[in-house]
Amino acid sequence: MSVTLQLKHIVRPGYSVELFVPDAQEVQESYFQQKKTQDNIPFPHWTRLWPSSLAMADFIHQHSAIVENKHVLELAAGLGLPGFVSAPYAKSVCCSDYLEEAVITMDRSAKHLQLSNVTCRLLDWNQLPEGLSTDVLLLSDINYDPGQFDRLYQVLQKFFQQGTTILLTTPQRLMAKPFIERLLPDCKELHEVKVERGGQEAMISLLLM
Repeated sequence: MSVTLQLKHIVRPGYSVELFVPDAQEVQESYFQQKKTQDNIPFPHWTRLWPSSLAMADFIHQHSAIVENKHVLELAAGLGLPGFVSAPYAKSVCCSDYLEEAVITMDRSAKHLQLSNVTCRLLDWNQLPEGLSTDVLLLSDINYDPGQFDRLYQVLQKFFQQGTTILLTTPQRLMAKPFIERLLPDCKELHEVKVERGGQEAMISLLLM
C-alpha cells in the first residue's frame, strides 16, 4: 500500500511534535480495494496515531529520566511518536516496525525533525536478530491478538533477562487481561491514564517494568 503522507502538528500537554501521517481516507480506500482480492489482508494499524502511543509519549515527556542517556528501542512503532519524544533525552533511539512503509514514514519524520540520534529499521518481534539489546524497550498497543500473546511474552522475558526497562501501554481490553496479569509480577509501576484527543477519551494502562 502506497499512500500520500501529510505533515501533522501533534499538540500535547507541555509539548508538540510534527510527524508525517498517511492520509486517513486514502488508507481506507486503498485497504478496501486490496480487500477485494486479498481476504486475509490485515488492516494497516500503523497508519493511525493510537491513544496508547499518545499515553506513552506523554509519560516519557513527564518522566524523561526513564530514557535519559539510554539506548531506546521501540518495537511495532507505527508512526514512532514515543521514540521521537524520547530522542531529545536519550543517547540513541531505534524506531522499528515489521512493515517497510511504516519504517520509511518514520525515517522521513526523523529527518524532518533533524533527530541525528534516531535510526529507523525493519524489525519483527517474531524474528528478532540474535544479540539485539537495549536499555529501554517501548511497546504501545501491541497486545491485541491473543494468538501472539505467548510469543510476545517470550520476547519480553528475553529483554527482562538483559536487565532492560520495559514501558508498555495498552487499552483496557478484556481479552488482553490474562496477558497483562502475567506481566504484573515484573511490574514496578502501574498507571491508569486518560487520553483525550479530538473530543474523544480513552483509558490506557501503562506498565513500567
